[in-house]
Amino acid sequence: MRARRRAAPAGEPPPPWPPGSPPAAHGSDGAGSIRIPASVCGLYGIKPTRGRISFAPIIPDLAGLSTNGPIARTVADAAALLDVMAHNVPGDLYLAPPHEGTFLSCAFREPGRLRIARYAEPVVPEAEVDAEVLAAYEEAAKTLADLGHDVVEIRRPFGPDVVPTFVTLWYAFACMHPVPEENEHLLRPLTRWLRRRGHATSAPGFLQAQAQLQLATRAALEITNAYDAVLTPTVTQPPRPVGWFEDVDDPEETFERMKRFAAFPAIYNVSGQPAVNLPLHWSAGGLPIGVMLAGRIGEEGLLISLSAQVEAAKGGFWGSRRPPGLVRHPRRVWPDPAARITVLL
Repeated sequence: MRARRRAAPAGEPPPPWPPGSPPAAHGSDGAGSIRIPASVCGLYGIKPTRGRISFAPIIPDLAGLSTNGPIARTVADAAALLDVMAHNVPGDLYLAPPHEGTFLSCAFREPGRLRIARYAEPVVPEAEVDAEVLAAYEEAAKTLADLGHDVVEIRRPFGPDVVPTFVTLWYAFACMHPVPEENEHLLRPLTRWLRRRGHATSAPGFLQAQAQLQLATRAALEITNAYDAVLTPTVTQPPRPVGWFEDVDDPEETFERMKRFAAFPAIYNVSGQPAVNLPLHWSAGGLPIGVMLAGRIGEEGLLISLSAQVEAAKGGFWGSRRPPGLVRHPRRVWPDPAARITVLL
């Protein structure tokens, strides 16, 4: 079997996790780059609400698409790291609604009975959801229903018209960091291709695209705000072989493969909603397949509580699946959630 690869270009750590590695790590997410590698590596990842974590002191994301967040093997570890990461500084463009208490405490709190929407129609045209991904999605819906939640089918909140608009912003943001012309050849072919498109984007075109996404978000939130959480697949296919995204000569085709593979996560970068990957399913070939839960703006805590409930119902996300050489440590019990944060600090 060809080796498999993680599927995200942003700032996440390089899975798979080596034996003895830390329980959690930092990632960044501008179109799914926390949730996508979490899905294909069997990890739990949190994309927080827009404005929960400051980008200072580096260049800000002017459209609010990108954020930072934790990746971990357990909900509690990810929640504890989110407590450490969450902060703002004067001058931040976006501020998330305040969260009372710690995110870690939410991992030990019952979520109550929730109304959970679900849909599996990708927003990206020509993206097809693999049968094993649909099996993971159906399994997750059944687990949520068995836990007593009301699971409701809804129509897709965003339409395919947002895709070219989002891509316009993606082109432009590839140009945020200046690169001397004599060094452009050092960039990857896809990055050079994106930057050429970005430099060809006019200022009015950029502003119009951002305005169109904001209008689409208003309509989408009218749908999703009626529910406590929204369930979808995280990606459309099981993990791809190493080199699959770039084994073509045309960087535009690489980009199209990435769009079709990651057809679900980016809409929550557009809306600013929090979203998590739940590593609940393994393919017939033993490859991890995640599902995604998104929540209302500012409600990471509820997503964490729901995630922890699902994790407990499954007896842990990994169960008996352990990488060779990884020592199973005794289960940690933290009577006072603040103690966990002190350890991380």
